[in-house]
Amino acid sequence: MRIFTSIWMVIIVAVVLLGVRVNNNDYVKTLRYKTWDFFQTIHPRQDVSDLITIVDIGEEDIRKYGQWPWPRHIMAMLHARIGDAGAVMINYNILFAEPDRMGSKQYLNSFPMSDETRELLQKNLVDTDRVFAEVIKASGNTILMMSVKNEKDNILPTVTQIIKKGNVVPWLWNYAGIVPPLSVLTVGVAGTGVNVTAPEPDSIVRKMPILIAIGDKIYPSMLIENVRAINKSKRIKVIAKEHGIDEVLVSSKAGIPVNHNAEMYINYADPQKYVQMSATEVFSGEFNENKIKGRIVVVGMDAAGLSVLKYTPHGLTTDQMISAQALDTLLTGKHLLRTPQADTYEIIFIGLLGLLMILLIPRVSVLFSVPLLLFVTGGISYASFIAYANKGFLVDPSFAVLYIFLIWSHSTYNNFATQSRLRKQIKKQFEHYLDPGMVKKLQKDPSLLKLGGETKSMTFLFSDIRGFTPISEKYKGNPEGLTKLINRFLTRMTDVIIKNGGTIDKFMGDCIMAFWNAPIENKKHREMAIKSAIEMQVALKELNTKLIAEGLPEINIGIGINTGEALVGNMGSEQRFDYSVIGDAVNLASRLESSSKTLGKTLVIGEDTRRTIETNFAFEYIDSITVKGKTEEIKVYTIKD
Repeated sequence: MRIFTSIWMVIIVAVVLLGVRVNNNDYVKTLRYKTWDFFQTIHPRQDVSDLITIVDIGEEDIRKYGQWPWPRHIMAMLHARIGDAGAVMINYNILFAEPDRMGSKQYLNSFPMSDETRELLQKNLVDTDRVFAEVIKASGNTILMMSVKNEKDNILPTVTQIIKKGNVVPWLWNYAGIVPPLSVLTVGVAGTGVNVTAPEPDSIVRKMPILIAIGDKIYPSMLIENVRAINKSKRIKVIAKEHGIDEVLVSSKAGIPVNHNAEMYINYADPQKYVQMSATEVFSGEFNENKIKGRIVVVGMDAAGLSVLKYTPHGLTTDQMISAQALDTLLTGKHLLRTPQADTYEIIFIGLLGLLMILLIPRVSVLFSVPLLLFVTGGISYASFIAYANKGFLVDPSFAVLYIFLIWSHSTYNNFATQSRLRKQIKKQFEHYLDPGMVKKLQKDPSLLKLGGETKSMTFLFSDIRGFTPISEKYKGNPEGLTKLINRFLTRMTDVIIKNGGTIDKFMGDCIMAFWNAPIENKKHREMAIKSAIEMQVALKELNTKLIAEGLPEINIGIGINTGEALVGNMGSEQRFDYSVIGDAVNLASRLESSSKTLGKTLVIGEDTRRTIETNFAFEYIDSITVKGKTEEIKVYTIKD
């Protein structure tokens, strides 16, 4: 039991949890991401640019213009409509990797016919892929999509020149192969880029790779191709340092904040704030020109069974909506930032905060530790949220909160168990030697008992039965009777001492040792000790009356009282201790009790007790004596009858 309630166990738990954070496994990442998702849900990006429009090809469009894939001449018409409406850039979140099977010339290949007939027909039919290509080339503002695949493929050339500085490739997401758009369509495009999101354990899209690698070849994303084309740059520069990707630049003025894997965090806004149009609306031409004029248009599928829906912090959405959100994050400049050193700083912070809690919690009550926990965890969470909402800094509060809660739970349990064990120990040790009220006070505040003790001024009382040997001889054949007699005597004397605030240190056969002013402070410890001695004599007379009536031997006692400094406290180990006193003043009290017989007095009081007492007792000077172990004479007193 105690091993689980030791401070070392708390430290071990803290170290293990810190190791989990350093390992940064998928569970830690998911916890972190869920926290940031919550931030984005309650406080989505407020700034939404008026530069993006989404054109969805939905179920109504397919019913009207035919099943998908549409012939390329229909796509050419859609492209022309968007271009004529004044779009500055057209992004296709649709992969055109194969020739148009529904186009006129390509359609001929589906039918068996002679070569002569096929040649004759081809002279008079239209190549719809080329028609689409010509429209794209004429607009000069198109970004076409590439895709990745698991099969190895020949490394394909890119439209964009990528300049590498440092060891870049190992830090990028690396795929086996790439699926490019149809080559005829790429003539005259503004750019081609991959459309891929960073894989997450829970499949929620939070980041988008800006660059990927196929072997040693680097390919840009559609996102960075848009930035490059808008800035009329022909190259992308990527810089890697020892911690990973440091910078991605498309010009001297245009850089994209990325993490060490060249991923950009998407700062999601409310999807309802974006302009969305159907293909049918575009074809009709009956729309406000401001929906397209001067805007970047993202075209994608929205039809059931044809579009790939992905999870985001705001729920399921289309691929083109994610692309629009990522692009808008760049356009608004409302980036989500997390530095490469963030993990290190957070680990150091968690470690120091955990250490502080380990040191602090045992020193406060359980009642106070609850608001302390709420203050610390609430402060961490609120500070992290403010950093996100105001500056876009992604600070991970989740593990810190969990870490502090677990440390608090274990430390509080440890504290509670230790205090409970100590209270039981106090009750067991003192319930027969102290007033019940004093025991409760000690239980409420165990700190009053200090292991190792403290030096303080106290008053000590020793009481012993005179002539105990003759009494014992009368009970030679009846030890049980002797025990009952002694217990009756000790019980009456103990009741008197405890009633007057004294602490029974120990019983030594027929001898009683008691003291005052510990463990509970008592300024009148001298008076209470003398009062106890007087009342003990009265109680003994009453007891003797009963004993004589019962035919039992009469009991006489000697009492010695002395005041002085002594070391008092828990003497022993943390596992087992006794609350006791040691010191010269204690020994002198014992000697005074021993001298009471030779002096012929029941009560002998030391000079230090008499000199410092404030209450007016009727003191009577006895004599100046030299006790065993002392060379100097001391004055001793008694109380007049």
